[in-house]
Amino acid sequence: MKFNALVVEKDSEGKTSAAVQQITEDQLPEGDVTVAVEYSTVNYKDGLCIGSGGGLVRNYPHVPGIDFAGTVEMSSDNRYGPGDKVVLTGWRVGEVHWGGYAQKARVKADWLVPLPDGIDTRQAMAVGTAGLTSMLAVMTLEQHGMAPDQGEVLVTGAAGGVGSVATALLANLGYQVASVTGRPETGEYLNSLGAVRIVPREELNKTTGRPLEPETWAGCVDAVGGDMLARVLGQMKYGASVAAVGLAGGAGLPATVIPFLLRGVNLLGIDSVMQPYDNRVCAWQRIASDLPMDKLDAMVHPATLGDLPGLGKDILKGHVKGRVVVDVNG
Repeated sequence: MKFNALVVEKDSEGKTSAAVQQITEDQLPEGDVTVAVEYSTVNYKDGLCIGSGGGLVRNYPHVPGIDFAGTVEMSSDNRYGPGDKVVLTGWRVGEVHWGGYAQKARVKADWLVPLPDGIDTRQAMAVGTAGLTSMLAVMTLEQHGMAPDQGEVLVTGAAGGVGSVATALLANLGYQVASVTGRPETGEYLNSLGAVRIVPREELNKTTGRPLEPETWAGCVDAVGGDMLARVLGQMKYGASVAAVGLAGGAGLPATVIPFLLRGVNLLGIDSVMQPYDNRVCAWQRIASDLPMDKLDAMVHPATLGDLPGLGKDILKGHVKGRVVVDVNG
């Protein structure tokens, strides 16, 4: 029986093209569990995989989609059975392994997480990899001593997927959130998520000659990297931490060690791709309890498989606000 999938192909000249095609289960890769996918989403990596591949895709034809949520159809692993609701993020699914931009997916059982009570599959993909990363960042900052009574917490790249969820999560947990954006028109949106201050990107996107500036931030979720991260490190309060989750502003870090040595600042790397199972379960449970679903709904833009080629280009240009939820059956 055939079903729909977004298939990316590469021609003899190395040019890629993406289109919705009908495929069969026989074409799916090997795995323990077959999932009837209900929803996926659009991340920066998805934009790369829909387009040129960005060095992430090894073989063509390819089905992108680095995360998905749905219902188990068949399983050879006793941890999952038909009817179970599951979510998948990471493990290089959608990059090396065929992903969620199809009505069915076959994956390893180890890559799945049971959907927690209180979240449906659509909400799970409104959260998606971006939201899971945000939750992991908040959990890690809390483990390193961040608390609501210590002052403002900065979120960079705040109008994007990671930043939007981080802003809503932190605000709901009682933090004063300062959100950085280069798009002034997103200020009202970020205020609606709980931001108490909007910081224009131009205030932070250039380094200065000073390794330390006045102590301003009690914590930071940084999705930008580059010059902005270097600048923010010099503005952290004594003993405060920055959770680095992205590199929208570049992979370089033109910083000095002075904030680490004189203020005890911590730079914490957040990886969601290979995150251990127990941490994933804990993070999803925290999302179910700590993320206000009305704020989550306000971030969502609906899409279908046919919209993905255009959305892939848009997210690479920084034109996607909030969270795109892809109804693969729509």
